[in-house]
Amino acid sequence: MGLQLEGANILIVEDEPLIALDIATALKIAGATVTTTNSLKNAKVLVEHDGLSAAILDHVLHDGDSGYLCQRLTDRKIPFLIYSGLSDIEGPCRDAPHIAKPDNMNCLVAMTAQLLQQG
Repeated sequence: MGLQLEGANILIVEDEPLIALDIATALKIAGATVTTTNSLKNAKVLVEHDGLSAAILDHVLHDGDSGYLCQRLTDRKIPFLIYSGLSDIEGPCRDAPHIAKPDNMNCLVAMTAQLLQQG
């Protein structure tokens, strides 16, 4: 697979610890630097960081949905994708690339790399 994400700084917003760990591990193996959070509250701060390359968001978190994050990332022109069990997502996240849970991590890494190449 190589280091498809070498130099990328990726934010993961996921409230299921094992899923967050799987995503983080896959992205790190692909060469990315990874920041994870399990809450909307923390993610609202993290999406403002300079140097953020992309984000992977679960849509439904224990303290809200990722609509605000989708809007901020769009405003900041930072690519992101939704990794969620929901098939129908409304609001600011509606047009984002969407990968349905559970999918294998290679697909997630490949989609993230594709977003970075397009951006």
